[in-house]
Amino acid sequence: MIDTFSSWLIFDLIRIDPTSKLGTSLHFFVYDTIKILFLLMLMTTIMGIVNSYFPVEKVKNFLTKRNWFGFDHLLASLFGAITPFCSCSSIPLFMGFLKGGIPLGVPFSFLITSPLVNEVALALFVGVFGLKVTIIYAVSGILVGTIVGFILGKMKLEYLLEDWVTESIKIKTNGNNILVDTLSFKEKFPGIFQEALNITKGVIPYLLIGIGIGALIHGFIPTGYFEAYISKDNPLAVPLAVILGVPMYANATSIVPIIQALVEKGTPLGTALAFSMAVVGLSLPEATLLRKVIKTKLIFIYISSVALAIIFLGYFFNYIF
Repeated sequence: MIDTFSSWLIFDLIRIDPTSKLGTSLHFFVYDTIKILFLLMLMTTIMGIVNSYFPVEKVKNFLTKRNWFGFDHLLASLFGAITPFCSCSSIPLFMGFLKGGIPLGVPFSFLITSPLVNEVALALFVGVFGLKVTIIYAVSGILVGTIVGFILGKMKLEYLLEDWVTESIKIKTNGNNILVDTLSFKEKFPGIFQEALNITKGVIPYLLIGIGIGALIHGFIPTGYFEAYISKDNPLAVPLAVILGVPMYANATSIVPIIQALVEKGTPLGTALAFSMAVVGLSLPEATLLRKVIKTKLIFIYISSVALAIIFLGYFFNYIF
């Protein structure tokens, strides 16, 4: 439905050529803006409902006062693996987890894994690369989310959250929810919806900038533009592939044909997979949206940590394949 509306608006009403770079970019911009705004509003409302009924303080204590040995991060990564979100679409849930008082590293585990491991993309992986590569890719994506999220959690970076997030966490977890708990759902919902609406309004400028960057990249940078730089003859191909992949913006499903083309043209599988992970797991639009929630320093730490993990995996895949 969103795709149909976007096509009608850009190609039929405004009459821009659907095969042109401008048409492709504008269609991408309208489609992703509507989709992410809808998801953001929906997920913040759902998380508001959950937070209003769920014993957030007990859950927080449950996660923080037990020695999980990283199992909570593994659960978050597994949850991320079964949610069909791209890097930008995962942010509403990430925000909801933070507002619920869940320790910072756990939401990061979800945010890392969700775009990397996608069930539709995995089905395509099986057809293109076989079951063995698909399993190794999926397990690696889950482990990256688990391990990097665990490390980020141990670094105690909560002070790098934006002030409005910190205040929201304090309000949700201060233990003074007795009056709210006596209200019916009908009485609670207007406040929940208004809070979700306020969050969505606050994110809109960042969202438009981020998706605009993604739309320009999507429409004006040719698919084969980077192939000459990540060939098998370049020993620095893996880190270069990751660096080149970060500015791009695509979901896991759309990147599979690109990986296949790269491999067929001689790019080592590990290099191609590292490029894929960087494209779907890290992006400038995602960083722009995250800036509403976390400070620039934490964005840099997050992107650097994930990028280093992906580079390691790229060399590892090249070694075993």
